[in-house]
Amino acid sequence: MSTNLRKLPVFLLFLLCISASRLPAAAPKIHTVTLGPVRRVPYTQPDATPDTKVDETSTLKIRPLFVDDRQKEWTVGEIHDITDRTFTVRRALRINDALPNDAAPHWIWQPGSWLSVDRVSGRITALHLPYFDDAVSDVVWFRDYAAYCGIATTARGGLFAVVAQVGARRAVVHQMVGPWPQADHFIPVCQPAVWQRLPVRVTMKPTGGEASTYDVVGTASIVEDGESAEDN
Repeated sequence: MSTNLRKLPVFLLFLLCISASRLPAAAPKIHTVTLGPVRRVPYTQPDATPDTKVDETSTLKIRPLFVDDRQKEWTVGEIHDITDRTFTVRRALRINDALPNDAAPHWIWQPGSWLSVDRVSGRITALHLPYFDDAVSDVVWFRDYAAYCGIATTARGGLFAVVAQVGARRAVVHQMVGPWPQADHFIPVCQPAVWQRLPVRVTMKPTGGEASTYDVVGTASIVEDGESAEDN
């Protein structure tokens, strides 16, 4: 304590402490989150072969994601607003596709995993959606639920209908709908999920297979086609 403060009466020191404690806290910084202009980049389907590469090659429409004018990620596809503050968007990845004996890097673009973005704090969080596979899963969002077909990474394998809820530890829906891997599978592997609001219900269908409908209640689900879902 300085000499000047030692000379002050105890009562005055107490008042100074009380006044300092009542000072308003600094307002949290508000960040600006924006998406930049669309850019087209070449894209080759994961299942393309040297014979079909020309037919399978297309383009991705990617956009940069900025926080306070600083680019944080590349994204692909449309955003989904979960709330007026938080949205999800899919990450676009630039991957080095060079073989070990290639003399130079070979950069390609691929769709990646999903991100959650907070417009106020500027925080970007990678979403770990259960059984999500970059090449197979086509996510259809409703509220904070993501419906898609996923791939099991266990020795048993399998193609699964999945509904994941942001922030939940386990899938709301997790039911095998076919074998995996499949030598000659359809592209896309599954049709886009179809959501219904009241009651909250989703219908999912492997391409060339049978459709299944699930009522989604909180972090649980009820299968509507008469079969029991696994691990729900």
